[in-house]
Amino acid sequence: MKYYVVDAFASKVFEGNPAGVCIMNEWLSDDIMQKIAIENNLSETAFAVKEGDSYRLRWFTPGNEIDLCGHATLATAYVISTFYEKAMKSIRFQTLSGELIVVKKGDLYEMDFPSRMPEVHPLTDQMVDALGVKPKETYLGRDLMFVLESESDVIHLDPDFTKLSSLPDGLGVLVTAKSEQYDFVSRSFFPKINVNEDPVCGSAHCNFIPYWAGRLNKREMTARQVSKRGGTLFCKLSGERVKISGQAALYSVGDIRIH
Repeated sequence: MKYYVVDAFASKVFEGNPAGVCIMNEWLSDDIMQKIAIENNLSETAFAVKEGDSYRLRWFTPGNEIDLCGHATLATAYVISTFYEKAMKSIRFQTLSGELIVVKKGDLYEMDFPSRMPEVHPLTDQMVDALGVKPKETYLGRDLMFVLESESDVIHLDPDFTKLSSLPDGLGVLVTAKSEQYDFVSRSFFPKINVNEDPVCGSAHCNFIPYWAGRLNKREMTARQVSKRGGTLFCKLSGERVKISGQAALYSVGDIRIH
């Protein structure tokens, strides 16, 4: 089975967020897909099967299947448009988060995702202890989201991953702050699913975009995830949806031997 590794939200390899991608004729068992994700040891491996004029898309972390992943969706669209259907400019995916559409615009891949403004949530001493810094604001959706005082706080944050994984609320932990060079910066941590830091997290921007659109009074923004690898995302609030665009770079093509 062909296996691709694509750096998403990257203009060249070794930036952005690497995702594994498998385009298949038929589904493997959930157990095998989970084992492949564990073996790959990337934050997400995407599996897709064509169904009619769209693709069914699923995402597996080394810990479990998840309901939404941005960078692996972008990576899958890149693989389909580069190796499978080169004339395709718009790709529809059927997922656990509903239909997601990715449109190829030059060297950018624009994803149409649900907007997920999280709810205000009480800050606890346990959260502050795990983060190592006291945030300005705290929110909860699928993930805990913390707004920090400064861009520098986000860049230099050194959380305790064991303590983050023990927080009772949220799947992941997202931190963000206003930026000087960009509109906002962020980092994303998912130790509960065996991903201490996700280098560039598209799904987190389903939270960040509606939040910062309101704070900055802007519908179009440029964001930077300031992990060690780093990645740039072009963001737009569009009603109940968000548009997230980025580039992609192919790192490798290989074969998975599972028989």
